[in-house]
Amino acid sequence: MTDSLGIAVIGAGYWGPNLARNLHASADWRLDVICDLDPDRAAALAARFGGARPETDVAAVLADPRIDAVAIATPARTHAPLACAALDAGKHVLVEKPLADSGAHAESMIEAATANRLVLMADHTYCYTPAVLKIRELIAEGALGDILFLDSVRINLGLIQPDVDVFWDLAPHDLSVLDFVLPDGLRPESVSAIGADPLGAGRACLGYLTLPLGGGAVAHVHVNWLSPTKVRQMIIGGTRRTLVWDDLNPQQRLSVYDRGVDLELQTLDGAERAAATVSYRLGDTWSPALPEREAIAVMVGEFAASIREGRAARTDGAAGVRVLRVLEAATASAAGGGAPVAVRIPEPVS
Repeated sequence: MTDSLGIAVIGAGYWGPNLARNLHASADWRLDVICDLDPDRAAALAARFGGARPETDVAAVLADPRIDAVAIATPARTHAPLACAALDAGKHVLVEKPLADSGAHAESMIEAATANRLVLMADHTYCYTPAVLKIRELIAEGALGDILFLDSVRINLGLIQPDVDVFWDLAPHDLSVLDFVLPDGLRPESVSAIGADPLGAGRACLGYLTLPLGGGAVAHVHVNWLSPTKVRQMIIGGTRRTLVWDDLNPQQRLSVYDRGVDLELQTLDGAERAAATVSYRLGDTWSPALPEREAIAVMVGEFAASIREGRAARTDGAAGVRVLRVLEAATASAAGGGAPVAVRIPEPVS
């Protein structure tokens, strides 16, 4: 199957234009329709891409036999009804983050995709950056060893959202990356979250998430709308090496440190105990070469490939559900003053 796939972008607001631009530039796709409730906005975006027609009626888009798939870039509360309608109409579906406004709604989307044998993909854009693809590769090949900790910071002087708090606005990026690079995906035992609203905005403007992982590892995520400086950094420490991803440093986004702590064991009187002396390993630091590719372009290529190959996308509906279940537990924990809340992650389908 070499012909391009027909697609409609539903939602011409903030994220829709980015999707439309990359779909229009891709040889895998034929951008047929821009759909938005605002006819002027739909027409303005369609005019930027010759061949795309503006539309305000979603039902008309879903009834069009030339449309193979839809890309949804609308408010999160509309994702589930739009996606389920598209899947029932025989269309493959790509949805911007978060996949839905609740884990239950996201699971209904997965059920619809499974029943109709169609692809449901979460647009976890950061997972398709060259840096994150390299991180996934390094962890998979054992370059870092067993993971001990993951520490992520995503802070800036950002727009305070009217409908979601800082956890739901910023943390999906970090959580989706953790889900993508960890061999078993994001499966924390529980979540502890503390949020603060020092401005009196009515929702948390800064917050901290702590996620105990299997094997004694722990992940920590710091998100903040109020910082005067912008930081996008993740540190992943392993038993062999530690990796630092600085997304705001284009000259050296990734640094791998052969440095760490070695704790030797001694046997005394037949019982093992930690040695009194800790040894520190001070080795080389290196920076992997990364290609320059736009993440959204890679992501829409993966969407097309998953459709043509009849397989789940690398960031499928299940990945979206795992992120949502962590966010829901974080909301409950923050409401309870930071007490740990168990996370219900669905078991993988065999």
